[in-house]
Amino acid sequence: QSIGCDDYLGSDKVIDKCGICGGDNTACKVVSGVFKHTLTNLGYHKIVEIPEGATKINITEMSKSNNYLALRSRSGRSIINGNWAIDRPGRYEGGGTMFTYKRPNEISSTAGESFLADGPTNEVLDVYMIHQQPNPGIHYEYIIPGDNVISPQLLAHRRPGEPLNGQLGMPESPNHEEEDLHGETDTLTGQSAGTFPVIQPGRFPSHQPENQVPAVQPPRQNREHNWKQIGKTECTTTCGKGSQYPVFHCVNRITHEEVPESYCDSSTKPIPEEEACNLFPCPAFWDIGEWSECSKTCGLGMQHRQILCRQMYANRTLTVQQYRCHHLEKPETTSTCQLKICSEWQIRTEWTSCSVPCGVGQRTRDVKCVSNLGDIVDDEECNMKLRPNDIENCDMGPCAKSWFLTEWSDRCSAECGDGIRTRSVVCMTNHVSSLPLEGCGNNRPSETTPCNNGPCAGKVEWFAGGWTQCSTECGSGTQQREVICVRKTEGNFDVLNPYECSYLEKPPSQQSCYLKPCGSKWFHTEWSTCSKSCEGGFRVREVRCLSDDMTPSTQCDLQLKPEEKEPCNTQDCIPEIDENCKDKYYNCNVVVQARLCVYTYYKTACCASCTRVANRQPGFLGRR
Repeated sequence: QSIGCDDYLGSDKVIDKCGICGGDNTACKVVSGVFKHTLTNLGYHKIVEIPEGATKINITEMSKSNNYLALRSRSGRSIINGNWAIDRPGRYEGGGTMFTYKRPNEISSTAGESFLADGPTNEVLDVYMIHQQPNPGIHYEYIIPGDNVISPQLLAHRRPGEPLNGQLGMPESPNHEEEDLHGETDTLTGQSAGTFPVIQPGRFPSHQPENQVPAVQPPRQNREHNWKQIGKTECTTTCGKGSQYPVFHCVNRITHEEVPESYCDSSTKPIPEEEACNLFPCPAFWDIGEWSECSKTCGLGMQHRQILCRQMYANRTLTVQQYRCHHLEKPETTSTCQLKICSEWQIRTEWTSCSVPCGVGQRTRDVKCVSNLGDIVDDEECNMKLRPNDIENCDMGPCAKSWFLTEWSDRCSAECGDGIRTRSVVCMTNHVSSLPLEGCGNNRPSETTPCNNGPCAGKVEWFAGGWTQCSTECGSGTQQREVICVRKTEGNFDVLNPYECSYLEKPPSQQSCYLKPCGSKWFHTEWSTCSKSCEGGFRVREVRCLSDDMTPSTQCDLQLKPEEKEPCNTQDCIPEIDENCKDKYYNCNVVVQARLCVYTYYKTACCASCTRVANRQPGFLGRR
C-alpha cells in the first residue's frame, strides 16, 4: 500500500497546487502579470515583489534581449546577478528555496531569461531587471496560500504523527471525529495533549480509543551499556564551509567496547546535530560564459564571452575581485568566428544581341549569386553593392524605312468581267544598308490592280449573281458579284437600264472577305537601282518573313523565299557615235593627260578624246 501526504499507510491524499495535503486547489491564489513599463535609465529596476510563502514561482522574459534578470532578498543580500556581476545559469539557494536560473543559448534560441522555483519562500524577495535595451516584457507568476491554510513549510518538515496546525494528523473516522482530546494526558511528558507543547523528536502523544486497553510499558533496561560518540562523518565539502555529523555507537560502560545497538536504549540515543567544517574558502576560479553570436553571418567575424573570477563558499558561488584568480591563466574573452564562406556574384552568360535591329535597344546577361558550394542562392546572400549589371542599353544606329509588299494574289475578284487582284503593303525598317532609302514617303504602292477574266453571260432583275471567290487565299480580300436590273417575262428575263430599278435599294456588288489566317508569309521591298547600266550589274531588295500581325516570324517556307539579289543590265555597252564629236587637233592626247577636258574649249576642240576618257572613267571630267 502507498503512503499519503499525511504519512498514513493506505491514504490516497496528495498535496495540491496550493501545497495543501488533501486540498482541492481552492485554498490558494494565483498571482500573475506582465511588466511592460518603458524604462529610460540604465541599471537595476524593480519588477515585482515575491511575498513570503509563495510557491510555483515563474519569472520569464518574454523574448531574448540584452537585459538581465536579478534577484535579491529584502535584507539586501544578492542571490542572482547582483552588484553588476552576471552569474552563469544554474541553481541558486535563496529565500528558503532553490531557484533555477536559465539563459537560453544566445545563437539558436529566441527565448528570454527565467527564474523558476517550487517554493515556499521564507522571506520577501525582490525581482529586478538590469535595463540595457527596450523592455520586451517580463511575465511573472506565483501561488500564495489563502487564510487558515496549513503552511507548506510545516508539511515539508513535519515528522509522521506530528501535530498539524493544532490537530493530530489522524485518519478521518466517524467514530472519532468529536472525541475530546483536551482531557487526555501525555504519558511521556505529563502535560495536557490538548495544549500541544513542543514535542521532542521521536516522542509523540498517542491516542487510544476508549474501548482499548493501554499496552504495558516494557521494563527499563539496565545501564550497563550507553551511547558514545566515536567520531564524525566525512565533511560534505573539501572547502568553502561544509557540514558533518557526530557518529554514536553503543558501548560497554566499563570496557568501552562496541556492542550491538540493541544493547542500548534507542530512546536515549543522541540526535546527531549538524556541525560546520572546512570553513576556509575554496580557491578562486574563472567562470567562463557562453560565446555571443558571431558579428557576421558569413566571412570572418568576432564573438565575445564574459569571464568572471568566482569563489565557492557555503554552497554559494560568489563573484570576487579578479586578482584572486591571478594564479590561473585568464581565458580569452574575444575570438574570431566564421559561420560560412560568403556567397559571390558570377556572370553566367555573355551579353545577348541587341533587342532592336536599329536605333536604341537593350541587351542582357545572366548574373547569379552563387554560394561557396556552387549552388545558386537568393541575391540577398551577396553584397548588392557589388552586383554586376545584367542589363544595358545598346545603339544599333539610325533606322531607315521602306515599303514592303507581298506578291499579287493569284485570283481575280470577278469570275467574269472586270475585277481586281490585291497584295499587302506595309512600311517597315529595312536592314540592307546599301539601299539608298531613308523613309517610306507618301508614294505608297498600290494594293489593288485590275483584272478581267472575259465577258460575262446574261444574268438574271435588281438581280444579284453569286459572289466571286475571295481575291486572296488567306487574310483580308474582296469579293464581287454582278447586280443588274431585269424584268421577268414568260420564260425569260429582259435586262433593263439600271435607272429602271433606281427606286429600289440596290444590293452591294462588293464585300470584304477573310478565308483564313495567312500565317507567316514573305514580304519584300522594291528592287534597288541596278549597279551598272550595261555589261552586267546587280540589284537588291530586302525580304522578310512576317506573321499576320506584321511582326517578324520564322515560320515561312524557305523554299518559297523570294530572291534578294539578281543580275541586271547584262547587255554589252555600245558607245554612242556622234558625227559632230571629233578631235580638231592631232595632239589631243596631251589635253587628256593635262586634264584640260574640264574646260569647255578643250572639251569641244578634243571632243572624241575627252568623251572616250569620260566613258572609261566616270567622274573624270568633274565639275568646274
